[in-house]
Amino acid sequence: MVREVLSVNVGQAGVQLGQDVWNQYCGEHKIHPDGTRPKNKKNSEDQSFQTFFEETGAGQYVPRSLMVDLEPNCIDDVKNSPYRNIFHPEFLLAGKEDAANNFA
Repeated sequence: MVREVLSVNVGQAGVQLGQDVWNQYCGEHKIHPDGTRPKNKKNSEDQSFQTFFEETGAGQYVPRSLMVDLEPNCIDDVKNSPYRNIFHPEFLLAGKEDAANNFA
């Protein structure tokens, strides 16, 4: 049984850190920026990456990740990064404006 890990990244620091972590995961598990993985015998034996990634019907691997920020700039950076194709747009949530000078 494969266990599943969901990553939740909140705020500017969380989104930026999450983006770097996913870049590292992709490098470690040989997942290309378009979400595909090379097909060879050695890769087919290693299924540990499925803890962090979900395979789509098209054979693309998508991170189990939710990124949330009130300011759209950080989410836009993820959408414009080299690994932009691996992130599902519904899991990249941005507000209309930042929370600067909001005090409770």
